[in-house]
Amino acid sequence: MLARAVASVCWSASLLGAAHAQQIGTLPTVTISGEAAARLSRPASTGSNLDLTPMETPASVEVIHRGQLEERGDASLVNAITRSTGITSLAHPGNSNSSLSARGFTDASSVMRLYDGTRQYGGVGLSFPFDTWSVNRIEVLRGPASVIYGDGAIGGVVNVIPKKPTRGAIESEVQTTLGSRGRQGLAFGSGGAISKEWSYRVDISGNRSDGWVDRGDSKDLTFNGALQWNPHADLQVKLTHSQGRQNPMRYFGAPLVNGEALEAISGRNYNVADSRIDFRDRWTELSAQWVPSDSVVVRSKLYHIVSHRYWRNAEGYVYNRATGLVDRSGNTEIAHDQEQTGNTTDVSVTSTLWGRKNQVSAGFDINRSTFRHTNNTYVGSSGPVDLYDPAPGSYASDIPFIPRYQNKATQYALFAEDRLELSEKLSLVLGVRSDHTDLSRDDLVANAQAFDRGYRSTGWRIGAVYQVRPETVVYAQFSRAADPVSSLLLLSPANSAFNMATGKQIEVGIKQSFWDQRGEWTLAAYAVQKNNLVTRDVSNPSRSVQVGQRSSRGIESTLSLAVSRHVQLDANVALLRARFDDFTESVGGVAVSRNGNVPTDVPERVANLWASYRFLPEWTLSGGVRYVGKRYADNANTLKLPAYSVFDAALRWQPTPKTGVTLRVFNLADKRYYTTAYYTATQWFVGERRRVELTLNHRF
Repeated sequence: MLARAVASVCWSASLLGAAHAQQIGTLPTVTISGEAAARLSRPASTGSNLDLTPMETPASVEVIHRGQLEERGDASLVNAITRSTGITSLAHPGNSNSSLSARGFTDASSVMRLYDGTRQYGGVGLSFPFDTWSVNRIEVLRGPASVIYGDGAIGGVVNVIPKKPTRGAIESEVQTTLGSRGRQGLAFGSGGAISKEWSYRVDISGNRSDGWVDRGDSKDLTFNGALQWNPHADLQVKLTHSQGRQNPMRYFGAPLVNGEALEAISGRNYNVADSRIDFRDRWTELSAQWVPSDSVVVRSKLYHIVSHRYWRNAEGYVYNRATGLVDRSGNTEIAHDQEQTGNTTDVSVTSTLWGRKNQVSAGFDINRSTFRHTNNTYVGSSGPVDLYDPAPGSYASDIPFIPRYQNKATQYALFAEDRLELSEKLSLVLGVRSDHTDLSRDDLVANAQAFDRGYRSTGWRIGAVYQVRPETVVYAQFSRAADPVSSLLLLSPANSAFNMATGKQIEVGIKQSFWDQRGEWTLAAYAVQKNNLVTRDVSNPSRSVQVGQRSSRGIESTLSLAVSRHVQLDANVALLRARFDDFTESVGGVAVSRNGNVPTDVPERVANLWASYRFLPEWTLSGGVRYVGKRYADNANTLKLPAYSVFDAALRWQPTPKTGVTLRVFNLADKRYYTTAYYTATQWFVGERRRVELTLNHRF
């Protein structure tokens, strides 16, 4: 129902913009400041290497700006990302609380996350960043993005862009937060010019919470710093270092009881008392931009990424009907040690071709990654516990915790993109990227090489944008992309034999600004198909073959409307149909077809709505709702995670232009809902219950 309501709002607004564009221009002028105006006409770096605006890009590009992050109060990065159109979370500790779903495709091997345009190669799961304090904006490109970022982005790309040095006067701010369940947060930020040539940016934040389940405590600390040198007007050099450490909730969900999720145990934590999760990340980058003329831009960045992740937990819980207890298994101790060094360089040139304006960008991307996996082979048990009152006990495993394997990847890519203005209204955008990866795996136990092979993939896109009128464009695109069959740096010897899965998408859409740029709306329709999935051989269920296929098609719409000087509305809706077209599982040694079923963790209805009302000069009331449709926990579609709606609200008092106090309530109705299943279909994660917090922010 909610999805239909938001769709109606978006559709009504689109009709309003199309039918009354001429008449609306005669209304009284209203000054809309900040992020409320002209979002489609600001350049976005994620949809193209040509610094195109969303209006100029033949794809679905959405930007969540800093002002929206502050108004909505999303300290968690995943919560902020999932307010964008059609993006949902399937985060759990095993994927570093980072995995997403988009356009019917899921996880880090199909929905890529970037930090300031840089990817951590291998699709292992991105554990940084996790806090939004140092974030300037979040850009989302929906649909295949291999032409820009390489393999692993059939569903889309999310680019988290941090705050950066500015050439203005030094400005600083401090923020403190107190809330229910032990919520505490403290943050500081400062930036500006320190001389004619030098400027800086520093952001530090820390948070802690008792969580929403038993023993659900968590804490984190983040630092982001940048120093920028502008020796000449045409040259900019910047050194950036970001790092974070987090100890997230040591919670792995609750078991289903006779196939049902019981509300009485939704707050129980079945993990051991001495469990531990520790993520530590460092991102260092040296970048330069040189503009030798008005028509040429050269950009290059050299980066180094280090990530250490550690888990020690009892992760598997199954309800035993005979005993009435929860049997715990899968006592797991894992360490990931991942390093990556790389360089990305491109040159953009603006010129004329056949007498028409033409922009072209070309460059290369190269990196070397190593990934060491240490574990205990996931063997051990801390014994059964009571369903309603679990005594946690201690971690136990007889298998040694030793390095098991190390994967090394050397990757390079060549890419090019071109935008040709065929006429004053019609432009053609073309792009191609060729990726090459040499991947090897060393078995550290046997002291032997497990495999060494290469992977090749080419992604490309052809799109056209037609300007119907100055404030309205229609577009169409066709693209090809590739995904690994599993996370590249986690590939087993068996899966290494398979080639990349391939995908294609066709998308058409319309984007419009209306009411003197006080309103904007978009509408997109798409169809995506992914081939060469690893599936079971029908004639021999013990054998895997690469012939499977899944697909999705859908409609997405967004609306941003400054109703008046005091009222702002943002809404989006995504409706899709996702299916396995050719996919077989082995069930008890028998090949079972899943053709026609919905893939796991894919909601086919998603919607978001946020509205703010400044009812007095110093007071603003805002609130929103997030709707996620039903999802399936298993490929057989027998276990269904129910749909849910979560309401949030905020009241802000701004006694001075530089000081603000905000009272926020998350999950206002204290809704019990489930976000995803763990690696087994019968172990579900309960979402966050109602939380109240008070935030004080001061700029100086």
